[in-house]
Amino acid sequence: MLLSSALLTEFAWAERADKDKPIHIESDHATVENASLTEAVQRISVFTGSVLFTQGTLIIHSDKMILRENASGLQSATAYGNLASYRQKREGLNEYIEGWSERMEYDTKINKIDFFKQAHLKRTQDQVHGEHISYNTDTEFFQVNNKEEANVKSNKRVRAVIQPKK
Repeated sequence: MLLSSALLTEFAWAERADKDKPIHIESDHATVENASLTEAVQRISVFTGSVLFTQGTLIIHSDKMILRENASGLQSATAYGNLASYRQKREGLNEYIEGWSERMEYDTKINKIDFFKQAHLKRTQDQVHGEHISYNTDTEFFQVNNKEEANVKSNKRVRAVIQPKK
């Protein structure tokens, strides 16, 4: 089953100023490979142990995070945890989008986060659950699937809780 953000129709995007803020990372351990960067060569950094990634209002907590970066800057971050968590303020509102899963893949070029395994996404009291949630932080469009991979059968179901608007 597929569920999209048509159920959550208010439009307010993730805090736009976040992408212009510096990234801060804290962890117990870190390793960095390929220190001299070109467009063709990527730097891969691995952070382990109570990882905290922040960029403005964007916060990701995980047990392990792998960052891929080239000369243009950060390209992607993959977070692993039991469960890894995501939180970001919505533009112009005093509300946050929050998500959890065992694995998160954050693509900074297209501002998309994929949540895999035990995926949850919450905005105020509205929430969705599934095995895979794909979420665009710019438009707040999301899709929820009951299976992690497109060709794998699953007996799990997508679940949503949508509160009435006052």
